[in-house]
Amino acid sequence: MTEELPESDRVPGAPHPRNAASVIGHDHAVQEFLASAQAHRLHHAWLITGPRGIGKATLAWALARWLLAEGQADDLHIPPEHPVARRISALSEPRVNLVRRGFDAKTGRLKAEIGVEDIRALLSFFHMSAAEGGHRVAIVDAADQMNNSAANALLKVLEEPPQGGVILLIAHQPARLLPTIRSRCRELRLSPLPADTMRQVLAGLGTEEDAEALAALSAGSVGEALRLAGQDGLKVYGQIIACFDTLPRFDRIKARAFAEAAGGRATAEGDPFDLRITLLDLFLTRLARSGLMGAPIPEAAAGEGALMARLCPDAEAARIWAEAQSDLSARARAGRAVNLDPAALVMDMLIQLAGLAPAHMKA
Repeated sequence: MTEELPESDRVPGAPHPRNAASVIGHDHAVQEFLASAQAHRLHHAWLITGPRGIGKATLAWALARWLLAEGQADDLHIPPEHPVARRISALSEPRVNLVRRGFDAKTGRLKAEIGVEDIRALLSFFHMSAAEGGHRVAIVDAADQMNNSAANALLKVLEEPPQGGVILLIAHQPARLLPTIRSRCRELRLSPLPADTMRQVLAGLGTEEDAEALAALSAGSVGEALRLAGQDGLKVYGQIIACFDTLPRFDRIKARAFAEAAGGRATAEGDPFDLRITLLDLFLTRLARSGLMGAPIPEAAAGEGALMARLCPDAEAARIWAEAQSDLSARARAGRAVNLDPAALVMDMLIQLAGLAPAHMKA
């Protein structure tokens, strides 16, 4: 059996967005696209924007299926047994071209960016006559991962749109795109999913037991929730709560165990150091917010609410914790970038935070 290669546009352990049964929580964007198609004013390039993991790629693939299967005017749904849906699921639909960061066989890793050769392949795709006529669809996931040469090559495509072609650009950070690219696209701006919708989606993906806590930590991003689930993120977040729960006495044994785990080897599921820094960022963000809005509901770990009420009782404490979050996580990531010991970086961050606590704790 050949090993399945990693896909840059897929959360490890989760279904690929092209296999999602439906688009949930983005009705306004769906209706905007359908209204444009119904009025026979379908734009040739659509920029689908919003935070990572909220369903942008799911929407893009649903739009591609609908266009190529010539779906109903008021609904994006295409039955999974439809020939177009089956070919798209297998990545064998000749009228769809997917542009994404590829796998580099020499390094054994995904490439860091989308290169000009990937966009040149897109030019060839549009210049070929479609075997079945009608639309041809290109999906670029994600457009903000293009290098400068690739972006300039894409701009040429947008300036001379191909007949019957529709380009769907996914962007987590649209500000990184050339202004000339953004100006030639019609934007569909997606928002993070509300908590109830998050729980519905996560339950459908088999994480029903932890759906509420994952929804609380992932800020409306299903992709981020699945990443956390795949790396035991809730357990790790619980360890953060345990590290600080004994303050003002600092539990160095628990802190050391937490920090040493940051030195583990990165896998396809994620990097232990990045996970711990990300969750510490989340902890501090939720902590600062609790000083302004009250302890978080729902809790992401047992005892979180009570701890935050003690550590951040007012707006002044919230300001201190927010400044700490910005400073310490940036220092930790900078240290990791120059190959400093990840365990030492995390331990230092924990010690610094523990040192801040007594001055701001509620007795």
